[in-house]
Amino acid sequence: LFTVLICYTHTKQEMQPRSPLSIVTALVDKINLCKKVIYPDCDIKFTGNVSWVGKTSMEVKMHMLQLHDGDYSPVLDATFVMVARDPENKRPAFVNPLVPESPEEEEIFKQGELNKLKRIDFSTASLLKMAPTAEERNVIHDIFLNTLDTKTVSFRSRILPPNSVWMEDAKLKGLQICHPQERNIFNRIFGGFLMRKAFELGWATACSYGCSRPFIVSVDDIMFQRPVEVGSLLLLSGQVCYTEKNYIQVRVHSEVYDADTREHHTTNIFHFTFMSENEVPRIVPKTYGGKYPNNALWR
Repeated sequence: LFTVLICYTHTKQEMQPRSPLSIVTALVDKINLCKKVIYPDCDIKFTGNVSWVGKTSMEVKMHMLQLHDGDYSPVLDATFVMVARDPENKRPAFVNPLVPESPEEEEIFKQGELNKLKRIDFSTASLLKMAPTAEERNVIHDIFLNTLDTKTVSFRSRILPPNSVWMEDAKLKGLQICHPQERNIFNRIFGGFLMRKAFELGWATACSYGCSRPFIVSVDDIMFQRPVEVGSLLLLSGQVCYTEKNYIQVRVHSEVYDADTREHHTTNIFHFTFMSENEVPRIVPKTYGGKYPNNALWR
């Protein structure tokens, strides 16, 4: 909501009391947590600004701070990409340009432009569009060799390495009925509700895998691929896809099920990085397809 308020402030016209546009979230680029614990009885302060503007989209930086021991200290930093819509025809609408007025603001604007180019490169580098790199192929092959049974030397005979867990055994699933009280002004399910449900399943997946309470460290690239209608059956699948020491990366796949056509449609893919209190077992993919989510950390 705070990010949307920043966008409405930026798109406000001089002769109008409020912005004539509607603002929707296109992408949550990054959320980094600086503290393990957010205290429920201490004041919280939000700061933020528009860091880059295109024709119809805006990149917004948001910072959350909390008062503790007399000082405000950082809690989290987040980057959002918001899109302006015409409230009458729901089409993209042009937004006010952003004019940097100091060297510091120019540097922030340039970084926003670089972030845009990185997002474009990331989308074109998807494994669904191009083959793995040589480095990725070597990693996948090493994982495969480490799980082969040296006695039989058969592709079908696999051995789980010590202190490891098969990826297929590190899953949790959930179902959510999307009720009308979770809708936004467009009568679609609010994106924040989807993020919360995905985070809860991701946290539960990391908790069951690490056998201790996990702490969220980072949230990566939440792309809202399609809207979720009121009354939809929302299917959530949590999967541990990478581990290192006491860090757990969880991928949560969100899709809606159409009971009339019996079709499934992906709405979001979430990536959460958690830190466990203790070192966790290594996650090992058993199938060739399972190695791609495992390798997503490097890409």
